[in-house]
Amino acid sequence: MQNPFTTTFSKTPEYTYIHTEKTEEILENFIYDNPSESVYKITGVRGSGKTVILAKVEEELRTNESRYINWLVFDVNPARDILGQIAAMLVKAGFGSQDKKTTGINLSATVMGTGGGIGYTAENNNNFFDIGVEVETMIQAAQKKGKKILIGIDEVSKSEEMIKFASEYGRWLRAGYPVYFVCTGLYENIQELSNVKNLTFFRRAATVKTEPLNMIRMTEMYKSKLDIDSNEAREMAKITKGYAYAFQELGVLYFKKKLDELLEDILPKLKAELFAYSYEKIWEEMTEMDRFLAALLTEKEEYKREEVLKLMGEKSGSYSMYRDRLIKRGILNTRQGYISLALPYFGEYIKEYC
Repeated sequence: MQNPFTTTFSKTPEYTYIHTEKTEEILENFIYDNPSESVYKITGVRGSGKTVILAKVEEELRTNESRYINWLVFDVNPARDILGQIAAMLVKAGFGSQDKKTTGINLSATVMGTGGGIGYTAENNNNFFDIGVEVETMIQAAQKKGKKILIGIDEVSKSEEMIKFASEYGRWLRAGYPVYFVCTGLYENIQELSNVKNLTFFRRAATVKTEPLNMIRMTEMYKSKLDIDSNEAREMAKITKGYAYAFQELGVLYFKKKLDELLEDILPKLKAELFAYSYEKIWEEMTEMDRFLAALLTEKEEYKREEVLKLMGEKSGSYSMYRDRLIKRGILNTRQGYISLALPYFGEYIKEYC
C-alpha cells in the first residue's frame, strides 16, 4: 500500500490534505462577479502550508467551473521573466495579437507551454515594443470575453522581476482590469517587497497568515489513513502542534514503522527530520534578537509576560517588538498573557544545536 502522507515541500498532499478556513476565505472572495479583494499575501513559517493554500485556490478556480465561472489561472515562476510568462500564457489561452506587424512581435512562435521556454521575435520595422503594453492589450481582449485572471506566485521576494511585475500589476489595478494576484512568502520577504517605493497596493493588500491545522481534522485523518484508535491518533495530533510539516512527517514515519514499534519509538526520527529539514533553515533566517528571545523560552511550555521581561534583563525594552515579529513569522504563539514556541520540539532544537 502506498504511503498516503508526503513530506515533499511545495507539494500538495493528494490523500491527506486538511482543509483550512484560510483557503475558504480566499475562495469565498472569488465567487462574486466583482471580488472585493484583488490581492492576497499568504505568509507563515516554513512548512506551515502556504504553498498548499495557494495550490488549492488555483485548483478550485481552474476546475470547479460551476462555482467559479470564466477564470484563467496562471501559475508563474518568480525566478524567470514574470511578464514574459504571463504573455505566453495569454497567447496559449487564445488572446494574442494576430497581426504580428502591428505588434512587432511573434509571441506564439516560441511558446512551449508553461513548462518550456518563452521567446519573442521583434519585427524589424518596429522599434517600440513594450512587454507591458503587449500584456495589457491581451488582458483587455480577455476582459472583453468576460474572463477573469488569477496570477499565482509561490515564494515571492524582493527581486528585479517581482518589482517589474508588481509595478505593471499596479497599473492594471488602477485601470480596473479583472486580474487578481495571490502569492506566498516568508514574513520578512513579504515585508521587504511591501516596502518598495510605489508598491502601496501590495503593502495594503490582504494578508493571510497560516494557522495550526485543526486538531480534530488531524486526529480523524490519522485514524482513517493509519487505521489506529482515537487515543493514538489524538496523541499524534497533539505532538505536531498543528504544524503542517510535522503532521505529514509523523504520518510518514508511523506508516513505515515496524509492527513491534510504538509511537514513542519513532519520535526521535521525527525530531531529526524536523531539525535537519526545517528548523535549521528557520533558525538561520532569524535575527540575533529573534534568536535571543526564542532561546529564553525553552525550559517550559509557556511563559508569562513578566517572566520573559525578567529573563531579558536590560533588553526588555525590545520585548513587544520582537514578540510581535516572531508571532507574525509563526514562531511564537500567544494565549491570554502567555507566550510559547509554536513549533513542536523547537525548544529542544535550540537547546541542543544553537
